[in-house]
Amino acid sequence: VQLQASGGGLVQPGGSLRLSCVVSGSASSINTLAWYRQAPGKQRELVATITSGGSTYYVGSVKGRFTISRDNAKNTVYLQVNSLKPEDTAVYYCKFTDYYGTEYWGQGTLVTVSS
Repeated sequence: VQLQASGGGLVQPGGSLRLSCVVSGSASSINTLAWYRQAPGKQRELVATITSGGSTYYVGSVKGRFTISRDNAKNTVYLQVNSLKPEDTAVYYCKFTDYYGTEYWGQGTLVTVSS
């Protein structure tokens, strides 16, 4: 299983980005996709998850600003990030967890929020 994340970049405070992560090589239709982030000098933290049934979860600091979605036909998970703050600066990683609980990670995409 391989994951390819993209969509990061430099954005001003208050701006938006859409992150994408394409999953290939898995036949597990029952799965969970997630976005994590790791800021400089900090531990990786969960941002949002979405199950194959469409149920979502968000960490409190991003609720109302970030939206996770998935397109099963394209094997892609998205993270729409709005109203960005400097503290959102981090490398964002996608994770795929299959039916058996095996986890796979993408390589990360850097989001920098700065004026």
